[in-house]
Amino acid sequence: MRVVVTGAAGNIGRTVSDGLREKGHEVTAVDQVQAEGVERVDVSNTLAMVPLVDGADAVVHLAGYPEEGSLQTALHSHVNTTHSILEAMRQTGVPRIVYASSAHAVGFTPSEGELSVRTRPRPDTFYGVGKIAAEALSSLYVDRFGFAAACLRIGAFLDRPMTRQHLAIWLSPGDAVRLVEACLTAPDLTFAIVHGVSANTRGWWDLEPGRALGYHPQDDAEAFAADIEAAPESEQDRFAARYVGGPFCAPYGYS
Repeated sequence: MRVVVTGAAGNIGRTVSDGLREKGHEVTAVDQVQAEGVERVDVSNTLAMVPLVDGADAVVHLAGYPEEGSLQTALHSHVNTTHSILEAMRQTGVPRIVYASSAHAVGFTPSEGELSVRTRPRPDTFYGVGKIAAEALSSLYVDRFGFAAACLRIGAFLDRPMTRQHLAIWLSPGDAVRLVEACLTAPDLTFAIVHGVSANTRGWWDLEPGRALGYHPQDDAEAFAADIEAAPESEQDRFAARYVGGPFCAPYGYS
């Protein structure tokens, strides 16, 4: 496939771009920052994106401000940018998008029982609000224009888990590539929300929607549990265990 990856200079962007190339896909890497092997472009500018996506089979949209900020920042970074990319895809006939949403879209959901992708939006930050809104925008383009869209509610994407909470919500680099490729190649995709986590022994997020698209995670945070649990459990660890969003659900300043 020919795939355009936005946000390709970021951590997950570099991982996914390299991984897709290793699997034989042709990748056009774009970002708003300068980086080797990445085409610099304002991804919130539809006119600038049109020639980059023209002729592609799909877009993997990973671009966005990765921290909490103002509501205006979240709306521009996640909603306006996603709209720009969807419009460029519509104008050029690109049929599929894989969007990096986040667990922060449902961050205030209590950590009780299995987390379903059908849980109602409960964002823990303006960042999470932006992600929910971008999911809705993707859904609109599926229903109105016949797109295929997968929104990945990503947990903790890291080389290795660092906290007790991560033992349940870690997404390994290898599984991130497997997840994105599954969503790119799933033959029956219309609109799907998928949990972006690995096959963690302590995981409690429903992985069946991903498996239905061909995502079969292979990594497990439990391999790092002994090192993480060697340190005493902190007050922040105990609080983080209460909600999907972990410390982001605490009063501002706690995290």
